Amino acid sequence: MQYKRILLKLSGEALMGEKQYGIDPKRLDEYAEEIKKVVDKGIQVAIVIGGGNIFRGLAGAATGMDRVQGDHMGMLATVINGLALQSALEMQQVQTRLQSAIKINEVAEPFIRRRAMRHLEKGRVVIFGGGTGNPYFTTDSAAVLRAIEIEADVILKGTRVDGIYTSDPEKDKSATKFDTISFQDVLRKGLKVMDTTAFTLSQENELPIVVFDMNTKGNLLKIVDGETIGTTVNI
Repeated sequence: MQYKRILLKLSGEALMGEKQYGIDPKRLDEYAEEIKKVVDKGIQVAIVIGGGNIFRGLAGAATGMDRVQGDHMGMLATVINGLALQSALEMQQVQTRLQSAIKINEVAEPFIRRRAMRHLEKGRVVIFGGGTGNPYFTTDSAAVLRAIEIEADVILKGTRVDGIYTSDPEKDKSATKFDTISFQDVLRKGLKVMDTTAFTLSQENELPIVVFDMNTKGNLLKIVDGETIGTTVNI
């Protein structure tokens, strides 16, 4: 295995599947199956999931809502998604723990770094909900922060696109894909991988990022097996 401990970043929108809103149970089950394959290989897996399929703070702010209130609603949405993913994983007989950056003790443990690392060492999947616990920070930032804290080997960013391209491949048919690219080149070319805060934090801590298509079955396992899937951002 190429990695011992990974942090998987999933967008909330990915959970919508073919739906326009909310959670698609079929897509949720597919993700749980893919994650189980990796866990069965002995890989330690932590997950950060967004909440855009339910509520996005920036969207609320655009309609006049207080940004802080909107971001807190978004944090709660990530906890809802975390609970859904936890349930799907446990249906696959995968042991999990949900930790939240905001206190919701009835449904999730508080985030405690040492406890999270102990869960991972015992083979449990740890899902981090509630973002960073602070407004104005995205779940990309939460993913990088948690990955650094738990000493993950890599961030695997599951998207609907199979890597990083010279331009948006859904709009530009001539766009070409990078197999590997440096942090400096991403910034120089103005490519969108994560928000600037998250990306800079990853760069400063020399934490590689792999952007790949999570919706293609087997991709996640292939990456941890060492195959070149998606695009790797490295120092």
